[in-house]
Amino acid sequence: MRKQLMAALCGAVLLVGGCSTAEEAPPAASSTGGAEVATLQTGTPTPAASATTPQDERPRERLDDTPEDTKERLKPYTKCLTEHGVDITRRRSDGTGADGTDEANKACEHLMPLPPWEFDPANPEAKDFARDVVKCLKDKGVRYVEVGADGTGWAFGGKNNDSESISNGLKYSPACEREVAAKRK
Repeated sequence: MRKQLMAALCGAVLLVGGCSTAEEAPPAASSTGGAEVATLQTGTPTPAASATTPQDERPRERLDDTPEDTKERLKPYTKCLTEHGVDITRRRSDGTGADGTDEANKACEHLMPLPPWEFDPANPEAKDFARDVVKCLKDKGVRYVEVGADGTGWAFGGKNNDSESISNGLKYSPACEREVAAKRK
C-alpha cells in the first residue's frame, strides 16, 4: 500500500522534478560520472514571452526632474511623432503644441512619459500623497489650498482665486512634494 501511495505521489510531482523512495537503489552513474535524471523536457528551452506591456516600457517623470531632464525624456516621443509625419514645430490653433494625427499619437503613446509615481492615478497612495502635500502647504501658510477633484493633485486660490494663495502655493509646492516624498521612503 505504501509503495502504491508513493507511486501516486511521484506521478503527481513528476513535472516538478523527480521522486525516489528509501527502498529504491541509487541512480546509475553515467559515463561522465554524473547521475542520470529522467526529464520531460526535450531540446533547448524557449524564452518565456515578455510579460511587459507598452505602459511598462514608458518613461516616468520624477519629482526632482530638471527642465533638461524633462526635455531629454521627451526626445524619443517627439522623434516618434516626427517620424509619423507630425511637424512638432507647428503649434495648434490654441497655441498648446503640435497637431498630431490620431494614428501618430497612437503609434507613439508608449513613449510619452508617465507622470511621477506620486501623481499617477494608478498609484494607490497618490491620494494620500496629495493630502499630505496640501497639509504641508497649509503649514507653510498657504490659506486656500485643497486636494483637487481627481484626488491626486491640489488646487490653489479657493473660490475667490486668492492671488497670495496661488503665488505661495506655486512657490512652496516643489518643496512640499519633495518633503512628503522623502518621508514616504
